[in-house]
Amino acid sequence: MSSASTGPAGPQSRARRNRNLLLAVLAVVVLAGVAAGGYGLWYILVGPSSPASVDSAPPAIPSVAVTVPALLDGTWNVNDTLGSISDGTASFVGYRVQEQLVGVGGHTAVGRTAKLTGSMTLTGAIVTDVQVTADLTALQSDNPQRDNQLTHQAIETNTFPSATFKITGTIDLGTLPVDGTSVTASATGELTLHGVTRTVTIALQAVRRGGVIGVTGSLPIVFSDYSIVKPNSFSVLTVDDHGIMELHLLFTHA
Repeated sequence: MSSASTGPAGPQSRARRNRNLLLAVLAVVVLAGVAAGGYGLWYILVGPSSPASVDSAPPAIPSVAVTVPALLDGTWNVNDTLGSISDGTASFVGYRVQEQLVGVGGHTAVGRTAKLTGSMTLTGAIVTDVQVTADLTALQSDNPQRDNQLTHQAIETNTFPSATFKITGTIDLGTLPVDGTSVTASATGELTLHGVTRTVTIALQAVRRGGVIGVTGSLPIVFSDYSIVKPNSFSVLTVDDHGIMELHLLFTHA
């Protein structure tokens, strides 16, 4: 009696277990989809927006009292104490790259570092000896996971911790700009990024307010030109194979 009653129950029990397992898997898939969609909705509605491009406005010089030198000629150093990187009024170098995020869609990834050293020499309206070094290990974006990935992917800051730019000629401003008036110029020099050095020309905008000279510029970067392999992540669908290097530099007289 006992074996006759339990024999047919075996296949039925396995069928129920398989059905329950299938339902559980489907539930996980649905929940994951809802979570991703919910995250995407949150990101779109209240997530952080990308900082404005440096090309969208003249250099942002903070309202602080800086002594105006008796003579503008001489050495001017990159000042890393003025302003705040959070509102774009500090000295910084960074990147802008378009990416497609899971559950979000298109997003402009922006990372910036305020750990800089550099200087330039001004003689009349001629600028010489411009050199800037950026600490890429201090790059920060709106996503710590992205920042961590860049330590061993793409620009690989663990292996290539800095980027440098040094002009190879001079920059002729024509005439020294009146305080508060912006001027445009181009700087040709050597950019070293990811261990690769290339000659580039960067379009610049500069303005002087009191004892501070602000300079902004941007440069398209094709990753393959610098042996950079696009990063990958479970939360990123695609990343462009190019980006933009941005700079916003505040100089004060030495």
